[in-house]
Amino acid sequence: MAVLALATGGFAIGTTEFVTMGLLPQIADGVGVSIPSAGHLISAYALGVVVGAPALAALGAKLPRRGLLIGLIAVYGVFNLLTALVSHFGVLALVRFLDGLPHGAYFGVAALVAADMVAPERRGRALALVMMGIPVANVIGVPLATLLGQHLGWRAAFAAVAFISLLTMVMILAFVPRTEGNAEATGRRELAALRHPQLWFALGAGAIGFGGMFALVSYIAPLTTRVGGLRESAVAVFLLVLGLGMVVGNMLAGRLVDWSVENALRVGTLGLAGSLLLYFVLAPTGWPALIAAFAATVTGSMLALGFQVRLIDAAEHAQTLGAALSHASLNIGNSLGAFLGGSVIAAGYGFRAPLLVGIALALLGLAVLVVAARARRTSVPVSSSVR
Repeated sequence: MAVLALATGGFAIGTTEFVTMGLLPQIADGVGVSIPSAGHLISAYALGVVVGAPALAALGAKLPRRGLLIGLIAVYGVFNLLTALVSHFGVLALVRFLDGLPHGAYFGVAALVAADMVAPERRGRALALVMMGIPVANVIGVPLATLLGQHLGWRAAFAAVAFISLLTMVMILAFVPRTEGNAEATGRRELAALRHPQLWFALGAGAIGFGGMFALVSYIAPLTTRVGGLRESAVAVFLLVLGLGMVVGNMLAGRLVDWSVENALRVGTLGLAGSLLLYFVLAPTGWPALIAAFAATVTGSMLALGFQVRLIDAAEHAQTLGAALSHASLNIGNSLGAFLGGSVIAAGYGFRAPLLVGIALALLGLAVLVVAARARRTSVPVSSSVR
């Protein structure tokens, strides 16, 4: 029940993060801007995640973790409620930025609480269960919130997430045991972890490699209709399969990470590159491309969990910061994959070109991992917590 409580918060966060994409036309009409302008709300949220993850993790490392989780999800609920209330676009963009601030810190602290509740050899599976909130949100929460927003107005979707945030607060208070923070932690000590080269290797590999998955996800609609020749209704099926791939990948990743973090990252990057290549080949065939879509999010989810554990270990004594930074890294990957994928489309290379960009990003992320492994072997021995 404690893990379910933590995952419920992840479900709320995952729903909010992705439902904006599904309701973008309605939001644009509601605040009187164009769809491209409304798209800046997605970027504002992602920027909030990147800024808030290290800042709040460093400031909150000393605080009791259950209380910190309740505070973070409470702030998240408040800003979702404000999203449902404001009408001015500039204010809305600011609110979306502020709503992104608790995202990474919540997942970071939740990951540490879950890891503390299980034996060390089951750490990966515990983290996978906490992270399950995001893929389940993509399968259930985002479609339902999108339908809610389409029928009752886009503001209703964000109000619903505010309610789920309130439910998460109650569940955390009822089921999550009290866990003390790091009494020796200070903001300066947490941020001092940024001096560790392995932390930067993990950040870079995550931001680059994970961008490969979003080079696909961001352009799934034109790949399905314009390249695959399917009807618009088929996009929902592809989105569902992408979400199911995230669920399966998250489950497999937990066991793979418990076996070997390094192998989880290698399998994830190579598997993602291979899946994107398969999608490039199958995209014009229509429905058979579902196989590649499923495989891409399975392997991409392995990367997400693997990089989280890698950053926790690389941060050594600043584990709260390391766990939170994984979400900053992955959100940079989201933006990078979408931006580069859009750039090659705009340059006239067609809607399959982002898949080639994704392959390049995945392989580049693997190259960073190889360099990091060589640096570890040639450096002074590090803490035994790094695996």
